[in-house]
Amino acid sequence: MTDAEPTHGPTDAPDVGTLSYEQARDELVRVVTRLEAGGEPLETSLALWERGEALAARCQEWLDGARERLAAAQSATSAEAATSDGEGR
Repeated sequence: MTDAEPTHGPTDAPDVGTLSYEQARDELVRVVTRLEAGGEPLETSLALWERGEALAARCQEWLDGARERLAAAQSATSAEAATSDGEGR
């Protein structure tokens, strides 16, 4: 088991805000698998659902951050190219 994997239930798991994208994604897959399998008591299912929502939001935060970084890098590259083109004239 990994640190991000709940051993008994979602309350045993680390804080979602501390997880890397890969940790959050992997745990989300495990949560969904448990929910799809069924057989969990209602309280456990609700806790798993809430954990899954938090994990999905954490993954989205990472993806949004990556998109912003890529956009910034593309803008910087475009600005450098424009400056280089202007200097060569």
